Amino acid sequence: MTTRTTKPSEDHGQPDEIPPGLADKVLRPELPSLAQQIILAIRDKIPEYAKPMDGPYGQIMRTGVEQALTSFVDLVADPATSLAHRDEVARMLGRHEAEEGRSLDSLQAAYRVGAHIAWHRVMEVGRAGDLSSAVMSLLADSVMGYMNELAELSFQGYREARAATAEEQQVVRRRLLQRILDRDQPIPHRALVDISEEANWPLPDQVTAVAVQAAAAGRPADTGEPAARSGTEAAAGSGGPVPLAAETDVLASLDDGQPHMLIPGEAGVGREAALSARLGSRRAAIGLTVPLADAADSLRWARQALALAESGAIDADQIVHSEDHLLTLWLMSDSALAEQISRRQLGALDALTPRQRERLTETFGAWLETRGTAAEIADRLQIHPQTVRYRIRQLERTLGDRFGDPDARFAMEMVLRAMQVRDRAAGLTSG
Repeated sequence: MTTRTTKPSEDHGQPDEIPPGLADKVLRPELPSLAQQIILAIRDKIPEYAKPMDGPYGQIMRTGVEQALTSFVDLVADPATSLAHRDEVARMLGRHEAEEGRSLDSLQAAYRVGAHIAWHRVMEVGRAGDLSSAVMSLLADSVMGYMNELAELSFQGYREARAATAEEQQVVRRRLLQRILDRDQPIPHRALVDISEEANWPLPDQVTAVAVQAAAAGRPADTGEPAARSGTEAAAGSGGPVPLAAETDVLASLDDGQPHMLIPGEAGVGREAALSARLGSRRAAIGLTVPLADAADSLRWARQALALAESGAIDADQIVHSEDHLLTLWLMSDSALAEQISRRQLGALDALTPRQRERLTETFGAWLETRGTAAEIADRLQIHPQTVRYRIRQLERTLGDRFGDPDARFAMEMVLRAMQVRDRAAGLTSG
């Protein structure tokens, strides 16, 4: 960490004329009792600091108060004094607040309490020492400016610690996500619990995976890992894009070629709305809600649904719901196997011309799906009923015993549905 040495003559508004001996003879003797008074007031007025003083927490408070007071008097005695140690202590206080998981509100309140009490003490010794109003005014400006500097230094330390903590937690969370989804090298549940505790992500009973469309070429991927911001910064807003995984209870890996997230429990309407607001022009697919041990399946289905939507094989909005396309996902889960089944069940049609195969499979598919009469199928296909009867008889002759076998008919119906999905995607791609 870079240490800054403040230049008092430029930054502190120090009195141009300080009576000789003011620092050492008047102010410094007051420091021990003043420090004790400030510590007692802080512990009394700010509940977060009402802890035993004989432990590490009390030592941190005492170090901060004493260092702040000593450095101020040193500065009054010698405006050229180095404030490197004072700066580091102030930053340390800010880092400590971040490590405790608090906002800076309590520390800022402590600074206000300290400034108020310190100034009252300065006024007391000023009256006792018959200091002029001009000197008292300069001291007042110095105290206020000095406390503002302490607050700013603590904010720097707080911001640095929050950024480091957030980055470290994201690393652990990415590791947790990887282990949850890794079926090739599963780890014992107890080990998974240990990682989840380190990641501050309690393991849920059920999860839902989300597959996100990769960032377009030339556009940086959204990592979903925003730097930690103070309450003031968060309220003001950064004006930039909102990260996809801004929710703290979402595990995310958004910086690779297959971005994905893991949501505890169901996605829900509110979660889906938040996701939609953050996607921009990208598309996402929500998998099925499954037990934690089956998270990899949920992600696999989500990725498959996303691929089908991108190819045009299924109609889908910006957010694809896997549960709306379960049959299609099942039929297309192994396209090579579907092709092999097609060859074995419908291979007898290969001897026909492409146009004949197209007409017969279209009619056969309508018959298998509806089990309707020739007139009903004809109305659906916009052909004559006699044409339907002719094609059915031709199918019976071509397919032989398989035409009347219930198991074979079921297999052929599934194959025809898969072929329809495949041909639709191929047609849209070629078009």
